Amino acid sequence: MPTLNDDVDWDSWPVADYLAENYRELHPCDAAVIAHHSAFYRRLAPDSIERSVEFGAGPNLYPLMLAAAASRRIDAVEAGAANVAYLQRQLNRAPEASWLPFYTHCRNLNPDLPTTLARALSRVLVVHQDVRALPSGGYGLASMHFVAEGVTEDFAEFTEFCRRFARSVVPGGHLVAAFMENMPTYRIGPASKWPGCPVNPDVITEVFTPLTQQLAVTRIDADPTLPDYGDSGMVLLTAVSASPSAG
Repeated sequence: MPTLNDDVDWDSWPVADYLAENYRELHPCDAAVIAHHSAFYRRLAPDSIERSVEFGAGPNLYPLMLAAAASRRIDAVEAGAANVAYLQRQLNRAPEASWLPFYTHCRNLNPDLPTTLARALSRVLVVHQDVRALPSGGYGLASMHFVAEGVTEDFAEFTEFCRRFARSVVPGGHLVAAFMENMPTYRIGPASKWPGCPVNPDVITEVFTPLTQQLAVTRIDADPTLPDYGDSGMVLLTAVSASPSAG
């Protein structure tokens, strides 16, 4: 039987191991994601989005940085207690120095961002909540990074997470996302095991076509500077949400 989202103890997500493996330095794949997303955000007027959401924020700060160019408020919605505690520490104290190169890269690509990382993160509100409980149409923009394909082994549940992501914004609201390509069940740190649902650009296009308009899907290759989780790269998406009657 596939592992479903509710089968997993997300409160025990290994934050320290995850950050050590992925985010203590700016890897080429994340620099490429930031470049892709910055081009998307540059199309939006500064402060033009009243409220945006990071759909399953985890402990990754760079999506929150990017959203600060266009968003006056960013809800970082996260179910796992360890991730919530980490995010709150980053907001309540000075962010860890390892995030500063990420912000420098973000701001070099989009000068509309606030002048400092602290000012960008001052727009963020951490919301300790399951993303599935979000009401439809609550935001003008939604961002999601490595969530839907990394919280379940069941394709139907993956598809439902994507649907809820697309429906979290008003019709015509903006969507930007990144997915691990062909990610199997994977390990973080020496022992912990987590679900994965392998997807690729064709799958992402098939899932989001009935939910969106102006859908653009691309990919980047696997990054040899990262641990080998079994993935083959990343799939990147931008779109606007269609009305519910469209899908």
